Amino acid sequence: MKVAITGSTGLIGTALTRRLEAAGHRVVPVLRRPVSRDEPAIGWDPAAGTIDRDGLEGLDGVVHLAGAGIGDQRWTDERKRLVTESRTASTELLATTLASLDTRPPVLISGSAIGYYGDRGDEILTEASAPGDDFLARLCVAWEAATAPATEANIRVATIRTGLVLDRQGGALPKLLPFFKFGVGGRYGSGRQWWSWITMEDEIEAIVWLLTAKVWGPVNLTAPQPVTNADFAKALGRTLHRPSLFPVPTFAPGLVVGQELAKALLFTSARVQPAALEAGGYPFQRPDLPEALASVLDQGARP
Repeated sequence: MKVAITGSTGLIGTALTRRLEAAGHRVVPVLRRPVSRDEPAIGWDPAAGTIDRDGLEGLDGVVHLAGAGIGDQRWTDERKRLVTESRTASTELLATTLASLDTRPPVLISGSAIGYYGDRGDEILTEASAPGDDFLARLCVAWEAATAPATEANIRVATIRTGLVLDRQGGALPKLLPFFKFGVGGRYGSGRQWWSWITMEDEIEAIVWLLTAKVWGPVNLTAPQPVTNADFAKALGRTLHRPSLFPVPTFAPGLVVGQELAKALLFTSARVQPAALEAGGYPFQRPDLPEALASVLDQGARP
């Protein structure tokens, strides 16, 4: 397959590129910089509304992962505007351009997040569940809606609502590890909030699977066994052979990153089930949290 990837230099994009190339597929990165004629890449500038249309012709699939980091900085009004526009404008540009091609790709896999559901307590959430009403939920609704031109052009669109990705190299896990290694890790607040997680291995394998599977619409990229934050902390402590007895007060993370961002990332409860993946027959590699943590941390320890 010949697959174009936006966000190819990010955490997930880098791992996906490596996986596809190892399997013999050709990856064409979509880059936000000038691209020379002989360079195997596609140039674009979502802010300016420009993209190399000819470079998108004849692809077997497109994976759209680009967007400003959601948890990288405090959520000022300006930051939230950037986070939103970097997703909606780029998705609309890509979807509209793909729809206009003479030879359209059969599939577009476009990023989203389980933030779509908002804070839902113990409610079991599937792709059919209604959206929430906080900033992340509204962002995800607009982000997914921007793929409409591709859907209307009969391109199979899967919007991947990704959960907490477990990876040693990036995301939330490396930020948690030092506290647990020094024996001061524990739950956040009450610990009753549900954390819906997925290993990087399953994140990448699910995306590769979606490139050819007859699945479309929203797809929850989470493991089939979500856990409460308290149980996550216990499992991580056991994996590291460290105690997990020190709860983090609700207000503490907000002092560092701001209360709105801290609540969204750490204290929001989303008990998500990957109904579309399960119905489609996706074979999870790491469905169990203790095994998943052991695998991720073992891989990270290897040279």
